[in-house]
Amino acid sequence: MITEEIAADALDMFETFVSAGWTDGLPVIPPTARRVAEFVERAGRGADEVVAEVAPLGGAATTEKIAANAIMAGCTPDHMPVLIAALQAATDPAMNIGGMQCSTHMASPLLIVHGPIRDELGINSGANSFGQGVRANATLGRALKLALVNIGGSHPGEADKATLGQPGKFTFCIGENEEDSPWPALHVDRGLSKTDSAVTLYGAEGPQNINNQAADNPFDILTTVAGMMTNLGSNHLFIQGESFVVLCPEHAQIIADAGWTKADIKHFLFQNATRSVREIGAGGIHGRKVRNYPTWPRFVDADDLDARVPVTRRVDDITIIVTGGPGRHSAYLPGWGTRSVTRKIEA
Repeated sequence: MITEEIAADALDMFETFVSAGWTDGLPVIPPTARRVAEFVERAGRGADEVVAEVAPLGGAATTEKIAANAIMAGCTPDHMPVLIAALQAATDPAMNIGGMQCSTHMASPLLIVHGPIRDELGINSGANSFGQGVRANATLGRALKLALVNIGGSHPGEADKATLGQPGKFTFCIGENEEDSPWPALHVDRGLSKTDSAVTLYGAEGPQNINNQAADNPFDILTTVAGMMTNLGSNHLFIQGESFVVLCPEHAQIIADAGWTKADIKHFLFQNATRSVREIGAGGIHGRKVRNYPTWPRFVDADDLDARVPVTRRVDDITIIVTGGPGRHSAYLPGWGTRSVTRKIEA
């Protein structure tokens, strides 16, 4: 039974952490010296070993600091290898985490976990994979965000200038549903073995639902996907970057049963997820002055108002993953404009 004294101590501790600016606004578990030592031991690294430097302030993400944030988030010691790989991926220059953490944009690093470690840690890649209720997803995503904020110094209203923000700034972690996917997993596409465990970090907005219950062929499903990808308010029409398409298993299977590969999907979306020069001029960063766009595609004539502009600059800038459970709802994840990074987990 929890006594009044224990409850009072827990509340006082939480108030201390809130006052110090160490939390995301939710209760945390105190990172005692004993707990931190246990997490550091599981990581197999020295407590003072620097795993990464986190922008914008260039804070040193030591094993000990990562452990402290993991404990506060509710992780277990076995989560440490995932978090270390996630911090290494998040701080890869291709991600530009410093810019992302200070931007007025709402992007937040999405943590995608691949390989056998999903089952070992109980990471959800099935029904409600973006949702609540699974400790591993909730705490891994939260620990990553706490570490980025506490070590990197991107506190809201200070370095973090997000106009709106989004719920993914609390926690944003899914598993790739490799068992129900008809294609190789993303980490395999990127050169790792199927038996490897890995993480992918992608600076993303929240998932935008793609509802298609009736389609029984790739053309209809992917036409719906293409329609969602061409939102005039998305960074992708104005800033070079990746686009992540998240297919549910049922949509993926219909597409695969017709003989389509991931490469076929990418080519279709590259050709069909487009807007005209005239439409693009209505929004974005430079408005009608489309020639001012630093990543304007050279193969599109900016003076031809009817010319079509693809969402991405290259076919391979479209990334396909499968996650989720039964039902015909897929999703589109617009990005911030930088590159995703995949990193092998060293257990």
